[in-house]
Amino acid sequence: MTFPVVWVYWVFSLTIVTYVSAFIVNRYREYGFATLVAFYTIYLAASQIVATRLIEFDLGFYTFFAPAAVFLYPFLSQAIDMINEVYGKKKAHIAIIIAFVTQVLLVTFIVMTNSLAPAPFFEYEDAWQSIFAQSIRIIVASWLSFLVFQNMDAYVFAWMKAKYPKQVFLRSASSDILSLTLDSLVFVVLAFYGVAPLAPLIIGQIVAKNLIGLLDTPWFVWYKRYLENSS
Repeated sequence: MTFPVVWVYWVFSLTIVTYVSAFIVNRYREYGFATLVAFYTIYLAASQIVATRLIEFDLGFYTFFAPAAVFLYPFLSQAIDMINEVYGKKKAHIAIIIAFVTQVLLVTFIVMTNSLAPAPFFEYEDAWQSIFAQSIRIIVASWLSFLVFQNMDAYVFAWMKAKYPKQVFLRSASSDILSLTLDSLVFVVLAFYGVAPLAPLIIGQIVAKNLIGLLDTPWFVWYKRYLENSS
């Protein structure tokens, strides 16, 4: 079995983002929040775009299908944890609102450009429209699930930080699993109820998001340890 190269890209990007974030937060604390929000926003925007591509997710012993965004979306929960850990729950909620507004603008810009007539020699109009002309139902479902469960992640993380201040892995993993599981459940039901079989989509998203969410938790622990050792 050939090693999936996607994991090389995944590890590389996650390592770069985590290290750069930790370095700036530690060295230039006043710019750290903006840095984390920037990474948070680009991951969210990318996940919205690549979610239109369905992929085969092979665990070796079981294969299922899920949006390609499952490789990116779990980082959103980690990014909110990174903000919450250093800047507190209030700043985490502010980051969520900022990211949400950017996604409203992203969709607005896509709809705006889709309203323009394509050049007669542009050969990819059908492909473009099939990718970027998402239904209002899917967009609204994505926005609602994002707002509700990212804010819930911020609340749960802050509560666990106060209750278990030494358990870094526990508070990050627990808040991420809860929010990613409920996000997958609610999004699929809102977006696809009555038009697609729900169970396979729900199971695929829950398994993939939580698996990747657990795999990226050590990077959060590394982020926390870096800040502690550098202080």
